[in-house]
Amino acid sequence: MLIACFLLFLAMVAGCLASGLSVSWALLGGLGLFWALGRRQGFTHRQLWEMAWKKCKKSLIVVEIIFLIGIITGVWRVGGTIAFCIVKGVELVTPGLFLVVAFLLCVALSYVLGTSYGVSSTMGVILMALARSGGVDPVLTAGVVLSGVYFGDRCSPASSAASLVAAVTDTDLYRNVRKMLLTGLLPTLLTLGLYVFLSLRNPLERMDAAVLSALEGNFSISWTALLPAAVMFLLPLCKVPIKLAMGGSIAVAAVLAVAVQGFSPWQVLTVAWSGYHPADTALNAVLGGGGVTSMMVSYVIVILTGLYSGILEGTGDLEPLQHKAESLAGKMGRFPAMIVVSALTAMVLCNQAVTSILSEQLLRRSYDDREELAMDIENSGILISGLVPWSIACSIPLAMLGADYGAVGYAFLLWLIPICYVFTKRFFYPPQGSGAMKVTF
Repeated sequence: MLIACFLLFLAMVAGCLASGLSVSWALLGGLGLFWALGRRQGFTHRQLWEMAWKKCKKSLIVVEIIFLIGIITGVWRVGGTIAFCIVKGVELVTPGLFLVVAFLLCVALSYVLGTSYGVSSTMGVILMALARSGGVDPVLTAGVVLSGVYFGDRCSPASSAASLVAAVTDTDLYRNVRKMLLTGLLPTLLTLGLYVFLSLRNPLERMDAAVLSALEGNFSISWTALLPAAVMFLLPLCKVPIKLAMGGSIAVAAVLAVAVQGFSPWQVLTVAWSGYHPADTALNAVLGGGGVTSMMVSYVIVILTGLYSGILEGTGDLEPLQHKAESLAGKMGRFPAMIVVSALTAMVLCNQAVTSILSEQLLRRSYDDREELAMDIENSGILISGLVPWSIACSIPLAMLGADYGAVGYAFLLWLIPICYVFTKRFFYPPQGSGAMKVTF
């Protein structure tokens, strides 16, 4: 019966992907299926709800952060922060090192924003416009952008993915971020080296200044626009809780929007909720979007995933899969097993949040160290989801960039972090105890 429910659930996922519907409809259908299976197994509605809610409660912190991220992506637009980053960033572009600069710009902005979607839809769009007008391969450029945006999506304190992993593994977000920066250092340097080589072979032949005119004509481009980003970056370093840091950044951006950019308080509130949608077509193309409502699908996915995964865990339906995953970990090591489990989950369920939650559920008993578990998820599932062409973690950023799936092959950072971690993990999580046969990698 369980297998039949999974197959039907997968059919729902495939149907949503084929028809262009949100995968949240499949998750809602999956919740109904697994609820019905629980009832058939003898559990009451109350028992099932308690199972679902117990798991879902861990996801609420993520929903709160996603809510704040939505506001930030709106008010940063009207506060001039994103416009400033784009204009000044483009000024840094050296024709012979275009791809390198593009990667570094996306890395910096994604770390501050913590969202692959937000950076793809802003800086990514501008970089793709420059590449197309300047004779640089757009597929290659899209791969560079994809690498850069996932740097912050993986390890930014503002990232909803990082918050979700911390929540489901019961670990500290800031400790995880520090370890992710350490484990990501070597792959980032290797990625940078590869992009230097490709930049020299694919220089920007010309610069199209027209792409910036809409921004410079509608916003005051001054260094004060960086204040919201500075607040977002510095406060977490001072151990200020991430939600307070995000709230401070929102407040500063709102003040700038009114005092410097000339928006009314009501306009700022409207943008915070529904996003920035200027009448100017050119401006809307590069800066439109953001707001609480832009993250609606993310809220639904996180909540539904938490609900039905709680039922699967509480009813014991995951036990057979857990045993297989644990057996795999015993044979090939915990992290290689995590890669396999994450890859299969990402390919089947097409969602980064679902991949993180189910990977934790299937392999948690193989780990004594919760931080090690969190790190293994961050260095596998979070990134692998961005490499699966039909996953929303990959398809949505590529759709924003107007690039095909060939870009995945050039997203070197997403490939190199898991590969490097296989060989370097022992330095961060050395074998425990005296048993020489205990596998840790």
